[in-house]
Amino acid sequence: MRRLLAFLVALSAFTVVPAAEASGQLASPPMGWNSWNAFHCDINEQKIRTAADVLVSSGMRDAGYKYVNIDDCWAEPQRNVMGDLEANRKTFPSGMKALADYVHAKGLKLGIYTSAGTRTCADTMPGGLDHEAVDARTFAAWGVDYLKYDNCNTQGRPASERYKAMGDALKATGRDIVYALCEWGENKPWLWGRTVGAQLWRTTLDIADSWDSMTDILDKQVGLEAYSGPGGWNDPDMLEVGNGGMTDTEYRAHFALWSILNAPLIAGNDLGAMTPETRRILLNRDLIAVNQDWGGKQGHKIRDDGDAEVWAKPMSDGSAAVLLLNRASATRTVSTEISALGLRSRDYKVRDLWTGAETSSAGVVRASVPGHGASVFRVWPSRGVLAPHTTLALDAPELSGKGEPLKTTVTLFNDGTTPVAAARVRFAVPAGWTADGSAEASVPVVLPGKSWQRTFTLKPSAQVPATVSPSVSAEYWSVGGRGSATTSTSTTLATAPGAGTISLSTVDWVSASNGWGPVERNMSNGEQGQGDGHQMRIGTATYDDGLGVHASSHVRFYLGGKCRTLTSLVGVDLEANGGSVKFEVIGDGKSLASSDVVRFRDEAKPLQADVSGVHALDLVVTDGGDGSTSDHGDWANLKVVC
Repeated sequence: MRRLLAFLVALSAFTVVPAAEASGQLASPPMGWNSWNAFHCDINEQKIRTAADVLVSSGMRDAGYKYVNIDDCWAEPQRNVMGDLEANRKTFPSGMKALADYVHAKGLKLGIYTSAGTRTCADTMPGGLDHEAVDARTFAAWGVDYLKYDNCNTQGRPASERYKAMGDALKATGRDIVYALCEWGENKPWLWGRTVGAQLWRTTLDIADSWDSMTDILDKQVGLEAYSGPGGWNDPDMLEVGNGGMTDTEYRAHFALWSILNAPLIAGNDLGAMTPETRRILLNRDLIAVNQDWGGKQGHKIRDDGDAEVWAKPMSDGSAAVLLLNRASATRTVSTEISALGLRSRDYKVRDLWTGAETSSAGVVRASVPGHGASVFRVWPSRGVLAPHTTLALDAPELSGKGEPLKTTVTLFNDGTTPVAAARVRFAVPAGWTADGSAEASVPVVLPGKSWQRTFTLKPSAQVPATVSPSVSAEYWSVGGRGSATTSTSTTLATAPGAGTISLSTVDWVSASNGWGPVERNMSNGEQGQGDGHQMRIGTATYDDGLGVHASSHVRFYLGGKCRTLTSLVGVDLEANGGSVKFEVIGDGKSLASSDVVRFRDEAKPLQADVSGVHALDLVVTDGGDGSTSDHGDWANLKVVC
């Protein structure tokens, strides 16, 4: 084995490429913490001081998180006799100047909130409309360093006019105050934000602590990369990492995506109750370096294969960051040619930004990406002695029929420049299942650019749970010495509809998520508890069969490849006074049919899709472009022919 290692080492040379560093408040997106996502209006002086303390003690300040931002609900309900804002006497008894001094003494900066309207969004305090000059002077006198300016109770006045007034007022104070527009993207602030003095602008409505909300906002960033850069940043809203509505895998994807987007990294969790895993995510120095670096363009999507996406970002040192996103629920192998990142070389150094492992690639970046997860790498042109870029993949369908055999495929990829040798692969058969053939395999060698593959068919031998989770591990040798890898996946077991014309309202769905309230069967969405809707009404017609949802909504069914046609009448329910939505039918990750934007009071529109051979059916409803406040969508007369 020593002779083998010596031979492999002789094939390469070694180079180190340092990571770039970023500096300057306007040269890079701001980083910090905001009170809203964790506490909403339940804030007080001590919670803000505690957040400042933990930013220091956790190492977050030293990693770049320097803004401590107070959101809505901090002020007295009315202005004083002089027309000034005052801190709430009960919750902030020391006042904002004392709090700013406390924050500044810790090497941090203080942010504050108001709205470009007569009242703030929580309606607990006055807004800044027509009081811009006095409020800006007040903030400057207190020592405020950052203003989040919201968009509620606007009296219908033009956004650019309202936001310019505050921008001018902040500039007139002479104090360096970061100006963050929270205009929700309604009037495309990326086109005019800089001209009113802003350094960042929200591109969407508020984020929620869910995978669907986060990825819906992600989708709305596509095409905005041309408007972001030093001095002015697209803001897809604050981070939800650590707030409990997503898994750690989803939070890692969330943080990695916001990092590659050059988004402001404004944490929104309860810092005093932060778990070790949340802290590890927020303190990932490699991802922070990607976020703070400017290489000429913010991260952007370069490929979309349905549930698998590739996002890339150029770096100032000539390297590139690349993120492999898996929007499916099961593990999936995702890859990209490095040439698609704009790099050209004979070989490349690839650094995994989660593990820190460095490998050599001949031209492909690949990973086994967990469901709702993201693998993220930084790639440099390089000629060095590094272990080959190796991926152990385990592919299985997201959904399978109960009681049916399950096919899984194990692949060991070598995308490096030197061989992988003496590999030992072990497949772990889940309890209650049997596999055809031996669960272990010896692989003498996998040459560069090649792969080894084996397919296992699993059969249930007993009553099994609704989810089956096989896994596989491998040990091998390369120029980097002894290497190992493990991966796993999961398949949900479900029952397909029977033969005939079936109303999907009578079929158990695999999963369902909704913007507000639960998905309803045979009634509209009432936004609160199960069963609080009414008879479905679209335009002038009523319907008693179908699904009532609220954008953004995602309902998944298992068809098992046994159905042919899906039909529905779709539209905005009259339950809410407004709204516009778009409907889409997705089969096995591919778009099969979609509606145009349908609006409040429109008559129902027919929607039909060929679902032949489809196993996983996804019914998706998204916002029509004017916000999702009243977006009650109905899938009326929703049927499949099987």
